[in-house]
Amino acid sequence: MKTRKIVLSNRFNGLPKPEDFAIKEEELPDVLKDGEILCQAEWISVDPYMRMRASTLNLGDAMIGMQVARVLKSRCPEYPEGSQVVANFGWVERTIFKPERDHGVETIYKMPEMKGLPDSYALGTVGRPGNTAYFGCLRVCKPKEKDTIVVSAAAGAVGSLVGQIAKIQGCTVLGFAGSDNKVKWLQEKLKFDHAFNYKTANLPDVLAQYASNGVDAYFDNVGGEFTYHVMKHMKPFGRVALCGAISTYNSTDSSKPALVPFDYGSMIYKNITMEGLHVLRWRDEWYTGINQLRDWILEGKIIVEETITEGFQNTPEAFINMLKGENVGKAVVKV
Repeated sequence: MKTRKIVLSNRFNGLPKPEDFAIKEEELPDVLKDGEILCQAEWISVDPYMRMRASTLNLGDAMIGMQVARVLKSRCPEYPEGSQVVANFGWVERTIFKPERDHGVETIYKMPEMKGLPDSYALGTVGRPGNTAYFGCLRVCKPKEKDTIVVSAAAGAVGSLVGQIAKIQGCTVLGFAGSDNKVKWLQEKLKFDHAFNYKTANLPDVLAQYASNGVDAYFDNVGGEFTYHVMKHMKPFGRVALCGAISTYNSTDSSKPALVPFDYGSMIYKNITMEGLHVLRWRDEWYTGINQLRDWILEGKIIVEETITEGFQNTPEAFINMLKGENVGKAVVKV
């Protein structure tokens, strides 16, 4: 029995290129060992963090990432044949895995109860990006009614949810994205109070006009100069949730640290808190987050958009396009 996997064939230099990846075939055993399951990928996730994490891989390693997979064969009663899993199997079509050896939301867990929602949502709003937005917004930004919250990369898988969660909490939300079409989507579909194209907007002027009393909380997905300007406009005791730094990921010189402007004066004299967040710190509350997000979708409180790429072999293309900002909402690949 064969499987295909997409491996890293070159180190990234700036934005990843198609030739940085290769498809390899691999033989799998025909007979499972006790406790093992054979899974077939149905949906594969592509996310910004993979750009940074790829530096930890060896050339020839399969690219990392979550997938929704179907159990084709099973010698593990907890995961019967025909059931679905959400698993950190990477960019691989078929995988043999022994759940009892390495079990949990970091590696493999049972498909959530989707209540009729698309399976692909388990890689987005009802999955890791959803919980990143849910816990990052509620536990780090700590929104209160009438707060003003700024969200960067607001049309992405995480940012689009953060803004909607903040709206549910009664906040005024300013979202920034990279195209006029995304700005229109944020305003008309997701009902952000204000949305702007960061490529054409004058950020200090926008913040002075639309957050005239200052910014209470900032959900940061991009880092860099954008974050510097938001920090200067924050209120005393403002909160910054540091989730990502997309603006630094495609640096062409990996030997040098990403140097960005930083407003020490605001941080110190306004007593601003900046807190990094990684979603697995809330692993013990995993289903609390995704079940609430699922229910908000069903109640019409959260709108979900996906950018779907068809075909396993096109996963690198989906990844590159996502890093270029061509996706709206969650980027996924239908295998």
